[in-house]
Amino acid sequence: MQEVLQRAWLSRGLLAMALWPLSAIFRAVVGLRRFAYELRVFRTSSLQVPVVVVGNLIAGGAGKTPTVLAVVRWLQDGGWTPAIISRGYGRAPSAPPLMEVQPGSSVALTGDEPLLLRLRSGVPVFVGADRVAVARNALAAHPRVDILVADDGLQHLKMPRAAQVIVFDERGAGNGWLLPAGPLREPLTAQPPERTVVLYNAPGASTPWPGHLARRQIGGLVQLAGWWAGERATSAALQTLASADEPVVAAAGLAHPQRFFDMLSATGLRFTPLPLPDHHDYPAPPWPEHAAHVIVTEKDAVKLPPQRWCHAGARPQIWVAPLDFQCDAGFHAALRALLPSPPTIRIRDGYPTA
Repeated sequence: MQEVLQRAWLSRGLLAMALWPLSAIFRAVVGLRRFAYELRVFRTSSLQVPVVVVGNLIAGGAGKTPTVLAVVRWLQDGGWTPAIISRGYGRAPSAPPLMEVQPGSSVALTGDEPLLLRLRSGVPVFVGADRVAVARNALAAHPRVDILVADDGLQHLKMPRAAQVIVFDERGAGNGWLLPAGPLREPLTAQPPERTVVLYNAPGASTPWPGHLARRQIGGLVQLAGWWAGERATSAALQTLASADEPVVAAAGLAHPQRFFDMLSATGLRFTPLPLPDHHDYPAPPWPEHAAHVIVTEKDAVKLPPQRWCHAGARPQIWVAPLDFQCDAGFHAALRALLPSPPTIRIRDGYPTA
């Protein structure tokens, strides 16, 4: 059903038209809710540190997670001490309403993307449905944190924000209709909202909004156990696997797995693609028994703990393919213009950096 809707959202065909009355109701609800905030019937909360919200205007993955990681890395280089807050999509019903994600946390309690963010960024990550409560808990637990990056939450109007990053991929705004007749969570206005930086995770702009481009490619491969231990992917491992005369399977539990397969193909690697449902939880190995090597995304890797999936001499050998994601210089300049100066001075290589 998810695949059927994704295809329907690219045009205004029969299925989209049949769903349009529901879309009109959703649009009215979204508009009334935003109007209630403008009238201060509902109020945006306040926090003692600035917040950068990274989100999508459309449903489905558009590259939000790598953008969060890129923003966190850029903030650290600029002298900030960031933490990440997230709703934690897909958490188990038994999960606590609010928790800090640790490197050894269960993905069932944290959600796959928050655990990935914790492992890749190394900064504090907190999850919970009430993002303002999550933010306050993160600041209380880590007093040195001086800026928050919200993973999603673009439509969470209770959350204050100094800046927001809206990420689009090749789909742009799809057919331009709101859910469920189209992919939009809110209308695409003539101009981006105030204090917004638009990032296109695509070869070029896919909406009329002015924005910046991100470059994405496979940065190499690393074995699953090594990825969990913090080892970096290398192009040498990718070249070794490309020259091996053994069957390779690439598995991807993403909203748009073909994007991952295309990037792998661009490296020259030959493989059999195995698309899986978004947020696939891997109750059992989904790949064929004859596979000698399996390549997965980082979002999949967080659900493959090495103590279960990495045994001596076990086949297939599982590899992780991290994404090399870079934003252009204009993106950083636009984001910097919306933020205050960092409150602390750090010493790096013997010299102060602001």
